[in-house]
Amino acid sequence: MTVDALTDVTGLRVGHATRVGDGWLTGATVVLAPEGGAVAAVDVRGGGPGTKETDALDPRNLVQKVEAIVLTGGSAYGLDAASGVMAWLEEQARGIRVGADPAHVVPVVPAACVFDLGRGGDFRARPDAAVGREAVEAAAAGGLGAPVPEGCVGAGTGAVVGVLKGGVGTASTVLGSGITVAALVVANAVGSVLDPGTGVLYGELFQGRVDYPEARVHEAARGRIAEAEARNVPPPLNTTLAVVATDAELTKAQAQKLAGTAHDGIARAVRPVHQLNDGDTVFALATGSRPLDAGSPLALNDLLAAGADLVTRAIVRAVRAAQPVDGPGGAWPSYRELYG
Repeated sequence: MTVDALTDVTGLRVGHATRVGDGWLTGATVVLAPEGGAVAAVDVRGGGPGTKETDALDPRNLVQKVEAIVLTGGSAYGLDAASGVMAWLEEQARGIRVGADPAHVVPVVPAACVFDLGRGGDFRARPDAAVGREAVEAAAAGGLGAPVPEGCVGAGTGAVVGVLKGGVGTASTVLGSGITVAALVVANAVGSVLDPGTGVLYGELFQGRVDYPEARVHEAARGRIAEAEARNVPPPLNTTLAVVATDAELTKAQAQKLAGTAHDGIARAVRPVHQLNDGDTVFALATGSRPLDAGSPLALNDLLAAGADLVTRAIVRAVRAAQPVDGPGGAWPSYRELYG
């Protein structure tokens, strides 16, 4: 049975650590690979990225597999969450062996951050190593194939898309070949997910399942949005993050292609996208339990198309699952609050 989440890729686990209240509105999310790791790659399109260990994922470089990926709030400060994940992995002797002793490992933990500084009221309330450790422990404790909480949790706790509240969303599909492809996103963009003329989410326009709001509902929503815009200080930096995963056997180069085309999914759901004050970053993971069709050099195409589609759907789910915030750091209505 599938749960329409990243955890439908067998072996992957997801854990959140969430901090809310007393000036906090942030958190971290960890995607934990099966023991032994998964082939990993990354593609960064935003002009203001905050990342860690992404150079290691270049197909030309040594590292082939990683044990975990960290998505975190706190802008560049929040990248410290990866240190807590590294420490936990070292305790499990999971990482690249660098000596005769099996305990001598160096875990490579790629990470990327979103900007949410001050959204809870305290600029200095941001994820650290302890938050990262909490998230990886939550991932490890979760069962295989477990549902993934969505909305204002983990790295999506303080996420904002345009003037609406953002968050975490996830989705999956099984291709005709039996290969599973899935995505998890943290929707936190400078651009908007909302068509200003109709109130429909851009991602739903792409999906072709559109239920147009009544004119009176849209007019009321526009008034609420204008109030929020007047109250909030425009954020200087936002970012949409994604992890696209599959159980297919991919090379690092193929995984990098998957990460790259998955950015199309962001572009369908957010307008404008990949700006200088975005840090849009997509990771790809391949667990390798199912081979691609060796007789078809274009077999990867189905995965590429699915990855982009799932990122779009995950962004829609993130926005629809988000709950409104009204606090000392600002006010962000949710799509569900405005449109039902």
